[in-house]
Amino acid sequence: MWSIATAIVVTTACIAPEALHVVSIPGGTFMMGSEGPQARPDESPTHRVHVDAFHIQRTEVTNAMFKAFVDATGWVTTAQRPVDWEILKHQVPPGTPKPDDELLHPGSMVFVQPQSGTSPHDVAARWTWVTGANWQNPEGPGSNLDDRWNHPVVHVSHEDAQAYATWLGGSLPTEAQWERAARGPVQGATHVWGEAAIDPSHANVWQGVFPSRNTAQDGFTGTAPVGRFEPNGYGLFDMAGNVWEWTADRYDHDLYAGRSGKDVRNPAGPPMSDDPRHPPAADVRTHRGGSFLCHPSYCSSYRPSARMATTADSAMSHLGFRVVFTEAQLATARARHQADGDPAKSE
Repeated sequence: MWSIATAIVVTTACIAPEALHVVSIPGGTFMMGSEGPQARPDESPTHRVHVDAFHIQRTEVTNAMFKAFVDATGWVTTAQRPVDWEILKHQVPPGTPKPDDELLHPGSMVFVQPQSGTSPHDVAARWTWVTGANWQNPEGPGSNLDDRWNHPVVHVSHEDAQAYATWLGGSLPTEAQWERAARGPVQGATHVWGEAAIDPSHANVWQGVFPSRNTAQDGFTGTAPVGRFEPNGYGLFDMAGNVWEWTADRYDHDLYAGRSGKDVRNPAGPPMSDDPRHPPAADVRTHRGGSFLCHPSYCSSYRPSARMATTADSAMSHLGFRVVFTEAQLATARARHQADGDPAKSE
C-alpha cells in the first residue's frame, strides 16, 4: 500500500493536464461564516479573516484526474481496503460490538433513494453500506465509470484526497481558503451566485421531495459532469452542489466563537476535532459546498458558509475534493509536468 510520502516521489508525467487548470484567488480579508436565516449554529459568529493569495483547481477532481494518480502510484483507496476494527472501534460509542465480518469487507456508503413518505431526518433509511463500492464502482459491483470520467471522483476518504493533492504538488484547501474562493469577488452574498433563491440553473442539487422523489429538473439525479453549471465570480465551477469537498481542517462545532473580535490570518483549523456527533477520539474533518442531495427543505448547504464534517476515513457517494496551490507549489508542479500543447495557465 502506498503512503502519502511514497506518492510524492512518483513521477507526475502522467497527470491529467486539466488537473493544473487553476484560478488565482487574490489575497484579502473577508467576513467568514453566516448569521442569516438559513445558517446553522456552527456558522456563527461571522468574523474577519485574512487569507493570502493562492491558486485553486477550477473544477472538482474528476474520475479521469484521479485515475492518472492511481495509475502512476498504485494507490489503494480506503474504500478498497478491508475495514480495520481496531481503528473503527475508537470512532463508535464504547461497548459497541464488533460488526459481522461481512461488514468489514472493503466497501463504502451509497445513497439509495428510500420509499415515499420517508422522513428527511431518517438518515439510516437512505444510506447503505455496499460491499465493493469504491471510486471505480460508485454504486457497487456491476457499476462503472464508462460515462462518468468527467464527473467528480467520489468514495474518497480524507487520506485519499490528501494523497492525491500531495502527489500533484498541492494541498487540500483550508476552510478559510475554500470559503474565500467560493464567495468570489463579491463578498457577503448568501449563495455563490448572489442572493437569488436556488433553482435548477444554479447548481446540481435535489429537486422534488427529499429524499424520496427527485424530479431531476437540473438534468441529474446523481453527480453531474464538472463545469456543467455557471461558474462563480472567480470562474470556479461547482462550488455549490454536485459533491461535497474535503478541506484540510479538523472540525470544531464552536470554532468561530473563539475567533470573534480577533485578527485572524490564514487559519488552519483546530489541532483536535470537537464534534458532539462523534466520539472524542475521532478525527473529524470538514467538507464544504453541498452536493446533489441538498434540498432547501432539509439541507441548504450549497451556501458558501455552510459547514459539514465526517470522520477522516469515511468515503461516500457524494463526497469529493479539489486542490489548492501556493505560487511556489504551482510553479514546481508545472515544472514537473509539461503537457503537450497545454500550458495549464492560471486564469
